[in-house]
Amino acid sequence: MFKVVLFPLDQSRESREAAEVVINLVQTYGSRLILLSVVKKTAEQESTEGVMSSEEAVAKLLQEAKTFFADRNIKAEVIEREGIPSFTICDVADEIGANLIVMGCRGLGLTEEGASDSVTNKVVNLSPCPVLIVP
Repeated sequence: MFKVVLFPLDQSRESREAAEVVINLVQTYGSRLILLSVVKKTAEQESTEGVMSSEEAVAKLLQEAKTFFADRNIKAEVIEREGIPSFTICDVADEIGANLIVMGCRGLGLTEEGASDSVTNKVVNLSPCPVLIVP
């Protein structure tokens, strides 16, 4: 049913909590797991608090996540991209033929305008496949 699961992650608590759901899904369905993190560059190329704007931070996060899943006997592939997180997540889901995207309900992408403009909300509206939001 879920042959390819895309798990976009950031450094948020919600991403860490969603990982447990991902483990259950991947083990239940024997899915291929793709971990994705997006480096978001600001116009000034400066680091923004809370946003994954450092390539080094993203690479470290992906390696730690890959190890986390490997410790649970789950092989995970990693993809690191640069861009606008919501659009990039949907583009990658389309490229890899994802059957499901699993995300935390909030992440580092919550905007000043609130939840309606969050990365998660945008992904739900733009995704080429079902999206499972983990509270």
